[in-house]
Amino acid sequence: MSRLLGQVERQIARLLEGTLSTEGLTVDQWRTLDLLADGDGHPMSELAGSLVVPGPTLTKIMDKLVDATLVYRLVDDRDRRRVLAFLSEEGRSLHTAIEPRVAAVEAEAVAGLGADALVLTDLLARLAEQNAPAGARG
Repeated sequence: MSRLLGQVERQIARLLEGTLSTEGLTVDQWRTLDLLADGDGHPMSELAGSLVVPGPTLTKIMDKLVDATLVYRLVDDRDRRRVLAFLSEEGRSLHTAIEPRVAAVEAEAVAGLGADALVLTDLLARLAEQNAPAGARG
């Protein structure tokens, strides 16, 4: 099963790369923007868990997004030890512009499944939630 999940993830990532590269984004950078698009500030540890990347890798992803003025970081007012990440206005605009194209690529990738595409999405969401680290749930 892990081989199949990995194979499908890599295939879809390759499909997304074509869409994202025109905007100068990597798949991990897009996934970060997409997680931040809910408007809530997210701690770095939660983002790392959701993206399934080690902390130092997330730091590199975030540094590039900050340098591109798509994301900014603030110290959490409630817990000064935590840093929260947010989309900037520019990041929100870019996300809004790219999201329909990403959704179209994803829909095309599963189009051959018909109604089973919704079942697959639901099952994958449940599996991801079930196996997510505690800080990445929700």
